Amino acid sequence: MRRLAGAGLAVVLVLAGCGDGGGSADQGGGPVALAAFPSAPSPPPPAASPDDFVGASACADCHADQYAAWSRSTHGRAGGAPSPDLLRAPFDGTPIVFADGVVIPERRGAETRFVVRQNGHDELVYTVDGVVGGGHMIGGGTQGFVTRMADGTVRFLPFDWSVTGAVWFCNTGSRLDEGWDPVTPEMALADCGDWPPVRPLGVVDRFGNCQGCHGSRIVVDDVPGEGYATTWTTLAVDCESCHGPGADHVASADAGTLASELGLSPLTGLGKDASLETCFACHALKDVVREGYLPGAPLAAYYALKFPMLGDEPYRADLRVRTFAYQGTHLGSQCYLDGPMDCVSCHEPHGQGYQDTNKRPLDSPFDDGQCLSCHASKARDVSAHTFHAPESEGSRCVSCHMPYLQHPEVGDGVPFARSDHTIPVPRPALDVEAGGASACGLCHADLSTTELQAAADAWWGELRPQREAIRGLRSGDAAAAALLHPGVVDPLAQFQGLTRFLSALPPDAPLDAAARERLEALAADPDLDVRALALATLHWSAGDDPTVRRLLVQALEADARGVLRDRQVLALGFLGDRYRDAGDWTRGLAGYQKALQLRPGDPALLSAAGQLYTRAGDLLNAVAAHRRSVEADGGRPMAWVNLGVALGASGDAAGARAAYERAVALNPHEAIAWNNLGNLALRAEDYAGAVDAYGRAVAADPGLAQAHFNLGRALIFLERYAEALPHARRAVEFDPDHEGSRQMLRDLEGVVGG
Repeated sequence: MRRLAGAGLAVVLVLAGCGDGGGSADQGGGPVALAAFPSAPSPPPPAASPDDFVGASACADCHADQYAAWSRSTHGRAGGAPSPDLLRAPFDGTPIVFADGVVIPERRGAETRFVVRQNGHDELVYTVDGVVGGGHMIGGGTQGFVTRMADGTVRFLPFDWSVTGAVWFCNTGSRLDEGWDPVTPEMALADCGDWPPVRPLGVVDRFGNCQGCHGSRIVVDDVPGEGYATTWTTLAVDCESCHGPGADHVASADAGTLASELGLSPLTGLGKDASLETCFACHALKDVVREGYLPGAPLAAYYALKFPMLGDEPYRADLRVRTFAYQGTHLGSQCYLDGPMDCVSCHEPHGQGYQDTNKRPLDSPFDDGQCLSCHASKARDVSAHTFHAPESEGSRCVSCHMPYLQHPEVGDGVPFARSDHTIPVPRPALDVEAGGASACGLCHADLSTTELQAAADAWWGELRPQREAIRGLRSGDAAAAALLHPGVVDPLAQFQGLTRFLSALPPDAPLDAAARERLEALAADPDLDVRALALATLHWSAGDDPTVRRLLVQALEADARGVLRDRQVLALGFLGDRYRDAGDWTRGLAGYQKALQLRPGDPALLSAAGQLYTRAGDLLNAVAAHRRSVEADGGRPMAWVNLGVALGASGDAAGARAAYERAVALNPHEAIAWNNLGNLALRAEDYAGAVDAYGRAVAADPGLAQAHFNLGRALIFLERYAEALPHARRAVEFDPDHEGSRQMLRDLEGVVGG
């Protein structure tokens, strides 16, 4: 593998010293000193601890009406222990039949469980420790089930129930890329992406996860020497999920001082953005910028709502859902951009019923009162606006402007349609051109898009033009004039334009004057995410230009809470990851270096840079970066694993062993560390030691194909062929393209029998 230009100890020194603001830029008049970035502020202490929460029952006596409404609501019935009252799935012993076995959902006394009988393997039993979802959602309700694992995480089982479709299904997205598929006798267990269970409740940076939304106060703590500890108040969504911790409020009420000491800030009367933030804690895509969020804390300090668009495309160019998303598309609606609309404009917050903007209750989500309380003129002659009979489906506001659409990434096998919160104007031709469905076509499937567009033109004439930023996204043009739109209020579209512009921009690339002017204007945008990504783009492209550097420094000096810096680091670190994974070591290193300028010595960034060096074959720098990472924070098992990999690749087997042993001392369930310890034992011909280590690896992560393959090899060396056979099967099950595993399975079946 070639070495990076200028690689060697000097590069590590650059990483070590990149926070001092030193350097120079050739501006034609000689070196110019660059302004130093200000030091990162210390993270503020958490606004609350789990002990500050008292649970919904503490609210019942004083707030009886609200409590009663909540307890009947979809939030109040959103999950919990697997009681007969909550379970909608049939745990009646009827097998779920797969191609390679059966899964039996059953209740044994007070225990709810899945019994897995897979061909060629011992029976497994997974206890259901929690139920997520009540199957209440219009358009497709589901229930999922979680089990507590040996490492202390609580993970989703791969067997989900569609209440609407009355069918068991699993998510094949990470294996077959076919979305949610009903289980059939043609489907293998390994087609399910969560088999074996891998996705935990709560924020665990070691795994893809569902954050803390499917319950209240889901907290996952690292427990050195054990793994994790997962706790929650309830798997429902309770009062404090929206209002924040209630301990002070309850104490004030008990002490009779409530009139002067509320202990809780009222949510009534919040501005639209603050109100939306309360709901977007769960009802929007978001990236973690800092761990430890609890309800009541400022959401922006912990999550970035628009950053999932960086590196992915969850939204189409018209801001409607392209893959899988929640209600964050509300930020792309004209009702939000041009008006005061927030979630409680339509949704009554306690009972989850429906209301108009004057808080008058409505009978259903399809009641036109939601819209007509603002657009009253449309009620004078409904048919003149809709060109449909007044009481027909085609005259309902939501049929055209908030149609229920199946989320594309889910596929069509399981009902999962959600109301379109962009609240678009129907544009049949443009909607289809953008890759989606036309609201008109949902009802008039017998008509072509051309026919539907012709009818729309005849009825409504020239429609309101699409917004400038959306037109730019739709154009496919990568130029700044198409993608960068300062001075408008359209944050979701502006952010998506920035991501496209940044993705096509090399590091330290010259910017033309017009692009730079637009970026500098966006760097002062009122939206935090837009402002941060504009600054990161300037840093990436022109961070060594003195004028740009001063702008970056001034922005950070005004960033007292560090929320802007967090997002810039997230963006630059993403660029490092993106180019590292593409094998572009120079650009990947540029991303990490620029991120480290903002947060010198950050252990996660140093670890990421170390992985880049390892892949590039620059082992001297890899070891140095990983050592600095564990010196900065020695409590992360995977950081020690990565150090061990670099040390092992450089020939230091003893150092690698020590690093892996440190990892398993921190977390005895760290599968990759055990697998790598097994590799060291196998190379030393310590086959019994290898079997022990590999056995611990597959016990910690039963889906780790490499560890099953290695365990099979070690058992073969000991001539324990019958014991090796199930692990060869697992290796092929989870990595069917690995020729070594397939050959091992053929050989063992020849010796032991199929």
